[in-house]
Amino acid sequence: MTNADNKLWSGRFAQETNALVDEFNASIALDCRLYRHDICGSIAHTAVLEAAGVLTRKEARRIIAGLKAVEKEIASGALKFSSGMEDVHMAVEAALTGKIGPLGGKLHTGRSRNDQIALDERLYLKDELYAIISLLHALKTAVVETAERGAGSVMPGYTHLQRAQPVLFVHHLLAYYEMFKRDTGRFIDCLERTDEMPLGSGALAGSPYPLDRRYAAKLLGFSRITENSIDAVSDRDFILEFLSSASILMTHLSRLSEELVIWSSQEFGFIEISDAFSTGSSIMPQKKNPDVAELTRGKTGRVYGNLVALLTVMKALPLAYNKDMQEDKAPLFDTVDTVKTVLRVFAPMLRGMKINAGRMLVATEAGFLNATDVADYLVKKGLPFRQAHHVAGRLVAYCIKNKKMLKDLAMDEWKGFSILFDSGIKEAVAIQNSLNARKVYGGTSIKTVSARLKAVKAELRKGL
Repeated sequence: MTNADNKLWSGRFAQETNALVDEFNASIALDCRLYRHDICGSIAHTAVLEAAGVLTRKEARRIIAGLKAVEKEIASGALKFSSGMEDVHMAVEAALTGKIGPLGGKLHTGRSRNDQIALDERLYLKDELYAIISLLHALKTAVVETAERGAGSVMPGYTHLQRAQPVLFVHHLLAYYEMFKRDTGRFIDCLERTDEMPLGSGALAGSPYPLDRRYAAKLLGFSRITENSIDAVSDRDFILEFLSSASILMTHLSRLSEELVIWSSQEFGFIEISDAFSTGSSIMPQKKNPDVAELTRGKTGRVYGNLVALLTVMKALPLAYNKDMQEDKAPLFDTVDTVKTVLRVFAPMLRGMKINAGRMLVATEAGFLNATDVADYLVKKGLPFRQAHHVAGRLVAYCIKNKKMLKDLAMDEWKGFSILFDSGIKEAVAIQNSLNARKVYGGTSIKTVSARLKAVKAELRKGL
């Protein structure tokens, strides 16, 4: 018996496969993690084969019992995947045949590894999407709790990383809540398109057996079946969509990470990350490094790379299945693992973070963040905004030259720049009044932000 004779597909081959090809072709090292989903799909397929009259009830029961036994042995570690096994499908089938004999060979009737792997990946991704959506909810909750701990704190809002206008710390953090809320929506959308059952599509043309695909979908918890057998086995859009959504999520996490790194520096001192989520230096005893945030920034590029890798794999592939598509597993699994790891550590890091409201307020008062309020004051007095903007700019230049802040200017200094200024300007440039002037819906006034915080907490209680 040749090596080719031992393979499940070896009937057409007379020559043994080169050992290097066996090693190059195998995916078992990666797709072994799909064994539960593969067995779940096989159990459903067995039931469908029985309903179609391909298997007797007794045969179906023996196959299902054998599959469950194989699953238990794999889970316990009693059954190991050999590197000589080509993929998880053949490994499970070989283990089943070893238990129940030639009857195990009937399991593959009416299906192909092409629709089998499409099914396994959809089952797997559905499970992982539910897990990621749950972790995102925990992160959104941590963001809101952290924001609420800083209620009343005022900080500089930035553009171009330059101090721009005063904002509430709560308002700033809730911007990330909005990002993570959109991320949740994207994963929910991805889940909807992943929730299609491809089994029964065969290699590409469908099955010649009277398989009830809707029955299979019901058994496996899918809401609908795929409409086109060629598309079903060659589609990896659901993985690409997941990788894209994950990349956008990691973009948001990296932006927050960057701010945490900056804010925790001695130059800013707006926050302090707890010792439990920091590391030190092997040479500099004084160091406290924000490694969780930095690693999150770094892992963002890794997730981007996974998206580009699979986009490149799928680029210009003719229909239907091609072996190139075996390369979808590494980026999928790595992204799932990376995203879940980051989400698990990020929420408790935020909860343990100390907020230094005093440092934020000092930075807010020192950077002429109320200069726009000067211009707005003059506009309300009838001056066109462009002229008012020019006056405010000249005032800032005057203050810088004379080492003063706007609140320190005497009334005659104000009037030296415009006769429209009166005693009301002092009130207008007060930080608290600057905040509360932005009472437009979505703005940073205390009333507006308090209302949004209340609404956000209600959304979280509803599981949104």
